[in-house]
Amino acid sequence: MTGDEYQRMTGYEKSIEIKMQRLFATLSEKDRRRYAGIEAAKLGHGGIDYVSGLFEMDPKTVRRGLTELELPEDPAPSRVRKKRCGS
Repeated sequence: MTGDEYQRMTGYEKSIEIKMQRLFATLSEKDRRRYAGIEAAKLGHGGIDYVSGLFEMDPKTVRRGLTELELPEDPAPSRVRKKRCGS
């Protein structure tokens, strides 16, 4: 799905999307997946495609975030990958 296609879906206002993208950029990799998963779940049908387009991430990553949110506990609570230079 291209950026133009996800904008045609019912989703958030552009001003909200910008704030969401700013927040997303500050999160760790694990938190990005989970945040994307929560937003996709809130939107329901089509949410995974919308969110993956908004955050420029693979839909599989959004699905993984949804799966992780279903777990009763974080299997690796202290494990967070460091951001690499240029990322």
